[in-house]
Amino acid sequence: MNSQSLTEISYELTDGIATITLNRPDRLNALTRTMAAELIGVCDAIDADDQVRAVIVTGAGRGFCAGADLGQGADTFNTEAPHGEERRTAAINGKIDGVPQDFGGMVTLRLAALRKPVIAAVNGAAVGFGATMTLPMDIRLAADSARFGFVFTRRGIVPDGASSWFLPRVVGISQAMEWVATGRVFDAQEARTGGLVSRIVAGDELLETARAVAREIVDNTSGVSVALARQLLWSMLGESSPWEAHRLESRALHETGASADAAEGVMAFLEKRRARFPGLVSKDYPGFVPPWPSRPDGL
Repeated sequence: MNSQSLTEISYELTDGIATITLNRPDRLNALTRTMAAELIGVCDAIDADDQVRAVIVTGAGRGFCAGADLGQGADTFNTEAPHGEERRTAAINGKIDGVPQDFGGMVTLRLAALRKPVIAAVNGAAVGFGATMTLPMDIRLAADSARFGFVFTRRGIVPDGASSWFLPRVVGISQAMEWVATGRVFDAQEARTGGLVSRIVAGDELLETARAVAREIVDNTSGVSVALARQLLWSMLGESSPWEAHRLESRALHETGASADAAEGVMAFLEKRRARFPGLVSKDYPGFVPPWPSRPDGL
């Protein structure tokens, strides 16, 4: 990954932990097409790099992400308006059902498809896309100063980032509708009570806490097993019966049970030492697991 080519995010890999930092602090890290394209590109690089075992996403400065950049004024959300050079040049101009794709959704769906666990370290305001982009992440931690808001209805639009699928599954339909229908901004404690974040820590401890969680993953688990577990847990949210989970888990247990990682995991436990798992996600991820989220035909 050539981090020097990035202009609106930064990327760092240290001891198996990748850190993505939204990096427009003067605009509270508001989303642009350029930022969206860079996030998707970094996700592609992460999936191709076996050195990456866990991912942290945070924001530069005092905000996490203030949502869409409103610099276009009244035409900010008008997909028919000419939005200048960025729209013409950013590598993120797809269509779905004949209309422009929500580029926030393109980011969240790429995050959802990652084969590495993702930790959100929400260091400040996370509103609009700043809130919805955290939904496909696996673990959400918040600084005590963090604020959240699904403010779309207060801007005359609807939620983005495929959040109409993600948010009710993360927090339940009643809580999701309260936050979306009111569009109000709420504090970290309400986010914790409502199930949006799992932990609140002091701001100066946030990244250290996120790295400690990532470190536990890197040091103690099989990368292939974590990738499979992530895929299975998320994909099963859409199934109507546990039988589909049973079917895929049986196959996955059959495949992984005969692997070098399984042998190493058992022997490390019996020998009371830390496991050194040899499996690589790029080479050893089982091909029978259907990709998730699956793309519609023709897209």
